[in-house]
Amino acid sequence: MSAPDTNIEKQRKRHKPALLGIGAVVGFAGVLLFALVVWVFGQSDGIEGADRQIDGRTGAVVEN
Repeated sequence: MSAPDTNIEKQRKRHKPALLGIGAVVGFAGVLLFALVVWVFGQSDGIEGADRQIDGRTGAVVEN
């Protein structure tokens, strides 16, 4: 149950810095996650295994 004399505008002003900080941290975490995904996919060596492989999407033979 909330207090009957709560001033919403005053509370909004008081919490603005904290909410902006939380938003900045969430944005920074998103940038770091994107960078991690790009780095992980950039580290792959490509197709491994036999010289001839079948592409599962098209059925075509892929040469290494």
